[in-house]
Amino acid sequence: MDTKTTEKTATSKTDEVAAGTSAEAAEAAGTTQAAGTTQDAGTAAEAGTVEDTAAELLDAPDDELDGGLDGEEALSPEATGIGAAAAAVVSAALSAVALTGTWTGKVVAERETLIGQIKTSAGGTPAQQINEIYGDAWHGTAFVNGVFALLAVIVGVLVLTLPRRPLWVRAVAVAGAVLGGLGLLLSVGTYFDLFLSLPTTGS
Repeated sequence: MDTKTTEKTATSKTDEVAAGTSAEAAEAAGTTQAAGTTQDAGTAAEAGTVEDTAAELLDAPDDELDGGLDGEEALSPEATGIGAAAAAVVSAALSAVALTGTWTGKVVAERETLIGQIKTSAGGTPAQQINEIYGDAWHGTAFVNGVFALLAVIVGVLVLTLPRRPLWVRAVAVAGAVLGGLGLLLSVGTYFDLFLSLPTTGS
């Protein structure tokens, strides 16, 4: 009887140990699975957040992106893009006009010539005729060209002072300002007879 009882007791203890071990293994497996599920959920949530942020950045307008990156209020496209490009082209065109001459300068020169002929029609020395008929016409043309050259320089410099200009806009503005400065120099020299003086009666 004692031997059988002892065997039954040992068998019961073995079953209890096996059952406990199985329960602990199941619990450990459940904990591991729960941790993995939580980690996967966290990773998926982070991935979803990154995708949402990327989508918002792609959908956001350019001015909002510029303001967020630079910390400054972005200017409107009309003020920053089209206006600056147009001003740069205008500067280059004004400088070209100042160097080649304008219809306005031609009209002014013809007017000065006519006035000189009227003044000297009743009589005048050859020096007076040269000065009134030719000198005033040349000076009038130089003055008009100088005005266009000065406008070209002003517009070109203003474009260069604007921030965040495209490279080609800045290049055109620089060309306009440089050519305008050259035209202004030639106009001033012609107006004050620095390059070529008026002919005299003895020449």
